[in-house]
Amino acid sequence: MASLKFPIVLFISSLLLHSSLAEMICEDLPKDVCAFSIASSGKRCVLETAVKKDGDVECQCRTSEVVVERMAEYIETDECVAACGVDRNSVGISSDSLLDQQFTAKLCTPACYQKCPNIVDLYFNLAAGEGVFLPDLCNAQRSNPRRSMVELILSSGVAPGPV
Repeated sequence: MASLKFPIVLFISSLLLHSSLAEMICEDLPKDVCAFSIASSGKRCVLETAVKKDGDVECQCRTSEVVVERMAEYIETDECVAACGVDRNSVGISSDSLLDQQFTAKLCTPACYQKCPNIVDLYFNLAAGEGVFLPDLCNAQRSNPRRSMVELILSSGVAPGPV
């Protein structure tokens, strides 16, 4: 009986090894897990809209040019999607959501900020692209949410609206 267990374990482990060698390609992912995933290449996956020949618009998973330095072959968990307040159906990658006070509040919660490094890394880089340091934004969000939004808008170069 013991001699029969070893070949079975060896066979199962070889199947697991074989499946781990397969590359994760954004274009092969279903659209319900595309956003916030990272391909084997280390590039982020994004939903993009495409017009079909019949004129209908559909969402497709595509590989972006945004590279994640320390992660690959990663699909974000449902727990992190909920904790961070992101939407798997969001099209493209944009810093616009950082202007939403409710979104920023969720992003800066310990449940997101400390437990969801993929999403935090994405928004850290998006904020940096706008000239904002995400930890400073989160500190401002905790102490004075309205002020943090004003600081973000002013630092992004957007002209304030009429008073």
